[in-house]
Amino acid sequence: MASVVPKPPWLRVKAPQRQRIGAVADLLLDLQLNTVCQEASCPNIGECFAGGTATFLIMGPGCTRACPYCDIDFDKSVRALDPSEPERLGEAVARLGLRHVVITSVNRDDLVDGGAGHFVACVNAVRQRSNETTIELLIPDFCGNWDALEAVMEAAPEVLNHNIETVPSLYRKARPQASYSRSLELLQRVHQGWPRTYTKSGLMVGLGETDAQVMEVLADLRRHWVDIVTIGQYLSPGPKHLPVERFVSPEQFDAYRHHGEHGLGFLQVVSSPLTRSSYHAGEVQGLMRQNPR
Repeated sequence: MASVVPKPPWLRVKAPQRQRIGAVADLLLDLQLNTVCQEASCPNIGECFAGGTATFLIMGPGCTRACPYCDIDFDKSVRALDPSEPERLGEAVARLGLRHVVITSVNRDDLVDGGAGHFVACVNAVRQRSNETTIELLIPDFCGNWDALEAVMEAAPEVLNHNIETVPSLYRKARPQASYSRSLELLQRVHQGWPRTYTKSGLMVGLGETDAQVMEVLADLRRHWVDIVTIGQYLSPGPKHLPVERFVSPEQFDAYRHHGEHGLGFLQVVSSPLTRSSYHAGEVQGLMRQNPR
């Protein structure tokens, strides 16, 4: 049953500029590209599309995992990858004039490399069309296939993002096919093997965790050398998904940010009710200039 906890006033989203949204939506339709903004029902879609940007979702739209918090469709069938997708994505980045692009994917556990080679092809296509664009990859765990991770990292994305999503005690409920320790290991491997890449992770709150558990996750991420963290409020997509157990106040989100940046030493903690993994992701360019590697 969906949550009956009423939404608080701080979760209201401003009305977007319809004309700019239509232009981005038309371009995506023209190039037959998916975005996580649309497939995962992101509450910031209006703001991002109005700002002329989007988070591209490759190898989808169906996902081979059925995480009960996520609105992306479940599809466990074996599906061939579209070899033209990287070229179309590169064209979209060029036409939108993006200075920073976020590329993510559904989980493709049906593929031997989890789709790592397709990520590399997308990075190469973006660089061919827009070589000054910085690239952020938001990747799955590849089921612990570290050869696949190495292939992705050899493409040299400026930012490697992999979401921890929630606290360890909620993994069985929220991420039954994932592993908390495996996700931490992935992030640490990126730091150790490719220290010039900025590492990033994100989690959602409101699934039943405590604030103390959130602070423990932040400490774990920092111990594994993560640079940037995003924290946002979980919003249940519908009655078939996990319900919202609580709405975290803006003041508590500020407390997460302050502890992460000033107590633990993250380069940046983006923490607010409407924060999502790629929300205002382009701000990382300023961080990179201030903290060069």
